Amino acid sequence: MRDVAVVGVSMVKFGRYNDKDVVRLASEAAVEAMRDAGIDIKDVQVLVSGNLYQANGMVGQRIVKEIGATGMPVINVANACATGSTAFREAYLAVASGAYDIALAVGSEQMGKMGLLGGGGGGDPAYNPEGIMGTNLMPGVFAMTGVEHMRKYGTTIEQFAKVAVKNHKHSTLNPYAQYQIETPLEMVLNARMIAWPNTLYMCCPTGDGAAAAVIMSAEKARQYTSKPIWVAASVLTSDPWTERNPTMWDVNTLTKMAAKQAYEQAGIGPEDLSMVELHDCFATAELVHYENLMLCGEGEAGEFIDKGMPYHPNMGGKIPVNVSGGLLSKGHPLGATGVANIVEIVWHLREQAGDRQVPGAKVGLAHVIGLGSACTIHILKR
Repeated sequence: MRDVAVVGVSMVKFGRYNDKDVVRLASEAAVEAMRDAGIDIKDVQVLVSGNLYQANGMVGQRIVKEIGATGMPVINVANACATGSTAFREAYLAVASGAYDIALAVGSEQMGKMGLLGGGGGGDPAYNPEGIMGTNLMPGVFAMTGVEHMRKYGTTIEQFAKVAVKNHKHSTLNPYAQYQIETPLEMVLNARMIAWPNTLYMCCPTGDGAAAAVIMSAEKARQYTSKPIWVAASVLTSDPWTERNPTMWDVNTLTKMAAKQAYEQAGIGPEDLSMVELHDCFATAELVHYENLMLCGEGEAGEFIDKGMPYHPNMGGKIPVNVSGGLLSKGHPLGATGVANIVEIVWHLREQAGDRQVPGAKVGLAHVIGLGSACTIHILKR
C-alpha cells in the first residue's frame, strides 16, 4: 500500500437548504475541495460519492454532470451514518492500492426535518425485541446505551448533559455549524425529554450538507503542496460473530475493534492524539466513546467530562473532542458527516481552523459509527 495524503478539503455549512438540491450542495463542496487542492475535474481519476437517503438516485454521476463529466469511474456508497467516511476510505484505498493517483471523495445528504430514524426496518417484530419496543429508532438505542453505562458505573444524567454543554460551547467558534448557541447545564437538563436520559439538546439535529476531500498518492501530493496531510490509518469494522443475536444494538464493540486496529496501523496510541472528532449523535454516545477510543479508562468517562478533559485547550481541556461543536451542534446530514469530520481534522492540522484552532495540532482522529453495523476510524497526521 502506498502512502496517501489529503491535499484539498471543503464543506458546505450544514443547515437547511430549500433552494438547493443535494447535487448542488455536493457539487459546491467538490469544486471548492478541488480548488483548495489546486486541481480541476480533468485531474480527478475516480470519484466516490457517499449518500444514504438519495442513494438510488446515482448521486455521484449527477455530481460529475454538474461539475464536468470526463468518463472517469464513479462509485456510489451507502453505509448508514458511516456513509461519508466509507466513501473517503474507498477513495483512499483506490489511491493506496496504486490504481489511481488522484481521487475525490464527496459526502452529501438532504434530510431537512425528516429526523434521525435509522434502522431501516429491521426484522419481524414478532421476535425482534427492537421492533416490539420501538428501540430500533436511534434515540431509543442510545438512551439504552446511556442507561447501561449508568447501571455499570454510576454515571449521572448531569454528566451526559455536560457533553452537550461542551459541544454547544465549542460550536460558537465554528461558522460551519448548523447551530452556534451555548446551552448551560440547567437549560440542557430542563429541555424536552426525547429518550431518557437524552433531552432535546443532547440529540443531534438533522439537515442538509456536503463535504469533499481530494486524496493523492505521496508522489502526486508533493507536486501540489509542501505540507500534505497524511492518512496514517483507515479502518472499517462491522459487528463480530456472536452465538445469538443481541437483544439491543451494541454501540461499543465496533468502535473498540476499530480503535485498536487504527492505533496499530498508525503506530501510535491515544496519548499521541492532538484532537478527536467522534460520532456524538447523542450525548450518551460521546461519553461512552471516550472509553471506546481509549481516551480514558473503562468506567471513567463520567469523571473525564467532570474534569473538563475533552474541552478545547483554550477552555482548559487536555484531549479536545469535537471542537467543531460535534454532531450535536454542527448537525448530522448522514452522508456528509464522515467526510466533514475529516475536513475538520485537516483544517486543524493545517492550522486553518480560525478561532477554534487546536494549538500545535499534529495528529487527529475522525470516528463515525453507523448502526446496522459499520464503524470507521481515520487517523490523520501532518
